[in-house]
Amino acid sequence: MNKAISSDSGMNQNKKAVLSAYISIGRPDHWFKNVFMVFGLLLAIFLEPASINEGWIFSFALAIISTCLVASSNYVINEILDAPKDKLHPKKRFRPIPSGKVSIPIAYIEWLLLSLLGITLASLVNTSFLYMAILFWVAGIFYNFPPIRTKDIVYLDVISEALNNPIRLFLGWFVLIPDQVPPISVIIAYWMAGAFFMGSKRLAEYKMINNHEQAGNYRASFRRYSVETLTIGQFFYATSSAFFFGIFIIRYHLELILCAPLIAGFFAYFVKLTLKPDSPVQNPEKLYKEYGFMAFIFFLFLIFILLLFTELPVIYKIFNVVPYKINPLWSF
Repeated sequence: MNKAISSDSGMNQNKKAVLSAYISIGRPDHWFKNVFMVFGLLLAIFLEPASINEGWIFSFALAIISTCLVASSNYVINEILDAPKDKLHPKKRFRPIPSGKVSIPIAYIEWLLLSLLGITLASLVNTSFLYMAILFWVAGIFYNFPPIRTKDIVYLDVISEALNNPIRLFLGWFVLIPDQVPPISVIIAYWMAGAFFMGSKRLAEYKMINNHEQAGNYRASFRRYSVETLTIGQFFYATSSAFFFGIFIIRYHLELILCAPLIAGFFAYFVKLTLKPDSPVQNPEKLYKEYGFMAFIFFLFLIFILLLFTELPVIYKIFNVVPYKINPLWSF
């Protein structure tokens, strides 16, 4: 009897381990990235306060669930197609697929089911949100599938992955305003900020491998990268983001200029984390363990929200800027 109980217990543990492996390739620990949708929602409220309706909370909750499922679909296909290369990585070779814990055919089914469910839920939000959710999924295909596979193309690997940032901005925005788009300046700023994060991740990973040939075997784009070019790229993305966000600030809400030093400090803090040995930037889902950095982000977010919904006429007098009165949104 004891042997039977022990056998049943072992089988249950094995089933749990298998289930855990299939869940992990969907990377639910990466869902926190969808917090970038919140800025799109806040921007919509700021530019069009009348867009708030009775059911917006339910719609936004549905939008988050849909986005998480589509994101997990992209993560699953990423895990499947990266598995051969992940075997060459000192840490990623222990992931479920390269370590043999997941069946590839079943993983493909998981990819399709997650995308189908996510896009179905997106259709319940509104048509614009649905189209953007589909674009989110298609972007994952272009990023991962050969022969296009932008993930393997130098610089385009960063730019294409960073596209998820403005897509998330739109996903949050379309919950409230499905027939207009936000200012182009903030879209580009958001995109370049995402490129800065991805470029920093590449730099941290390249430095961790510390072998150009091995890095190139693991990730094709690394064959044409170096610490120098990755650092220059990091600087380019950060300054581009700051430049376009500056345009948005001056044109639409000058009060936000008061948080510019904090935004600059955020970029500097992230660079500091990038340069740490075995940098946590390689795994953004673990950045929550950097308590000082998380406290800084929380403080920056509070100040940003406060200034976004505050009017300070004296700022316009100091900088000799006329407050913007024209509707900044593009209709379609």
